[in-house]
Amino acid sequence: MNPLSISSQFDSGAIEVLRLDVAHDIQLRIRQDTAAEFAQWFHFCLHGAAGEPVTLRFMNAKQCAYPKGWEGYQVVCSEDRQHWSRIETSYDGEVMTARITPQTNAIYFAYFEPYSYEQHLDLLASAAASSLVTVERLGTTVQGRDMSVLRVADVHSLVAEEDKKDVWVIARQHPGETMAEWFVEGFLERLLDADDSVSRTLLQRCNFHVVPNMNPDGAVLGNLRTNAAGANLNREWAAPSMERSPEVALVRQAMEATGVDLCLDVHGDEALPCNFVVGSEGTPGYTPRIAELEDDFKTDWMRACPDFQDTLNYGRVAAGQANMSLATNWIAQRFGCMALTIEMPFKDNVNLPDPTTGWSGQRSKKLGASVLQPLLQWSV
Repeated sequence: MNPLSISSQFDSGAIEVLRLDVAHDIQLRIRQDTAAEFAQWFHFCLHGAAGEPVTLRFMNAKQCAYPKGWEGYQVVCSEDRQHWSRIETSYDGEVMTARITPQTNAIYFAYFEPYSYEQHLDLLASAAASSLVTVERLGTTVQGRDMSVLRVADVHSLVAEEDKKDVWVIARQHPGETMAEWFVEGFLERLLDADDSVSRTLLQRCNFHVVPNMNPDGAVLGNLRTNAAGANLNREWAAPSMERSPEVALVRQAMEATGVDLCLDVHGDEALPCNFVVGSEGTPGYTPRIAELEDDFKTDWMRACPDFQDTLNYGRVAAGQANMSLATNWIAQRFGCMALTIEMPFKDNVNLPDPTTGWSGQRSKKLGASVLQPLLQWSV
């Protein structure tokens, strides 16, 4: 019998081992972000348990950032790092327990299907292979990684440049919300599909500016919500600094240079088992016209994709009560445009559940592709 061991010294790896002497009672602690107190993300590999019933107990589940997120949640695992599935998981209000009998001597577990930094670089490179795409390096993160935006434009469009709309899509401000970059991958694949009439029409009308990963440092470090300096980037938009939140500062500068007619900020939600959007109704500049645009966008998306809904959500923010440090609110106010936060579940979509995968990377990609349909209606 091989000795049990757990490793997490890899891209986005994060866990603390409390007990590892017997497979039926492995005790773990979910690690805090590297420079902040948020704890929820985990990603690790268990070695040496092939054929043995394994019980993983996450002892500090109740003390994590979003304990409600464990209710109805199932851990994801993979033996080949390509195909991820859900396993039996329970939460008693204190400890989260997951069970499986691995078939191989190395099995990976994660909070959600990971999206590695190498995948991120591959996504940039594959998109750049299109004649429609220019990759622009905006600057660097706290730890010196590239901050990149993909500019997607049809230079042969019959629409005059000054008449085209500027659409921004940003994702993964919270690095543990990996479904957000899966979403962007699906979005880009469809947008760059020369055989797709929706994409071709959109590129006649719009220029796109896509930031697939707003927080590369946090993603590599295995953080849930913060960058390498401990900044929650989606609370930095009112006054970002190059020392604490250069990622936001650089993207904000780029937005000022192009203007914004619409922005989608892509996220994941720990607790709600559904896909939904959050608007900017609490901002001082919110108008009946923007409210109408939001309603139309949501209606059009529901018609295009049954995975999207508008029943379960955060509720509406009272007028004048918006947190202006959030990207969606700051952008909507600054540019007088529609800005939406897209939320996807860490759990499953309760309306269309999949007991094998729950909500997944591939389903996030499909949702990302589907958002082009309401964008098309908006762009008219």
